[in-house]
Amino acid sequence: MATPMRTRLTICRKKKRFPSEADAIAAAHIATIELRPYLCDRCRHYHLTSRTRGKRRLPAAA
Repeated sequence: MATPMRTRLTICRKKKRFPSEADAIAAAHIATIELRPYLCDRCRHYHLTSRTRGKRRLPAAA
C-alpha cells in the first residue's frame, strides 16, 4: 500500500474517491490530462492529482 499523501479536508471532500489504486489508475489512463493516483491521509481512499513533482509515473495501460 502507498504512503498516504497529506491532503486538506476541504480538498478531500471535493475530490472523487476510488476504493483501490487500480481503480484510480484506470481512471487516470482515461483522462485527457496526465493524472496520478495518491492515497489520501484523510479518507484512506485514492484520489487523482495533476501534480507531478516527486510522484512516480503511472504503470503502462494493460
